[in-house]
Amino acid sequence: MMSIVLIVEDEIIEQEFLKSIALEELQREDTVLTCESGIEAIRLARQYKPDIIIMDIMIPEMDGLTAIEEIRKFLPNACVAVLSAYSDFSYAQKSISLNVFEYLLKPVKPRDFKKLFLRMLDRVAECKNHIEEISSEEGISPSECQQYFMEKAIKYIKDHFKEKLTLKMVASVVYMNPKYFSQVFKKEMGISFSEYVNTLKIQHACKLLEATDFPAYRISMECGFSDPSYFSRVFSNQMNMTPQNYRKYAYDLKDNS
Repeated sequence: MMSIVLIVEDEIIEQEFLKSIALEELQREDTVLTCESGIEAIRLARQYKPDIIIMDIMIPEMDGLTAIEEIRKFLPNACVAVLSAYSDFSYAQKSISLNVFEYLLKPVKPRDFKKLFLRMLDRVAECKNHIEEISSEEGISPSECQQYFMEKAIKYIKDHFKEKLTLKMVASVVYMNPKYFSQVFKKEMGISFSEYVNTLKIQHACKLLEATDFPAYRISMECGFSDPSYFSRVFSNQMNMTPQNYRKYAYDLKDNS
């Protein structure tokens, strides 16, 4: 499977250093693209759709993090590493929000960059293999994989909603970028990931309130809430009554039927 790598670095010596290490690990059919500015990085990313992006932060025209933010809009699953001469917490924090694979401080040692690059290649290969396997096993085209992955995500959520489930965990199961998965999920389901999970929890809570004498804190735990007071707030917001009132309502309804 051919890989496309984009290296964005305005220091030519550094750019050549990164490119030379990348070429050592790539196959003949693979492609390495280079550029020196954020605007050019976006143009090349849109045109060639790289699997791997190595991005410096302090580059001309548009800084690296802003460029990544733009690229994420059309390449949500690209494997991106950030190189920076600054150990600024705000940069690292922004990188995390953009689902950056690694934040590496300059100067970068050849050994460290090689290890990082090999890990990125492994991640890309894993994702590509997974998509190919799904396409082959399910008889669907790669373009239909997103719908398949969403169906798989919903099944996983329904099987695990009583556990401590996070959006990042579910996104990783279907090999999707968490931020992109969140956007796709809301578009497909009409509600956010957390709202959907909480709805499943409350539906289960209602069944337990109707069928058991468990106290509220026990039901809270059974439904995957770690804080009983938070469970009560979520339940009240969704059902317009407290868990205790719902139990009484359910019992009265049963007695009158």
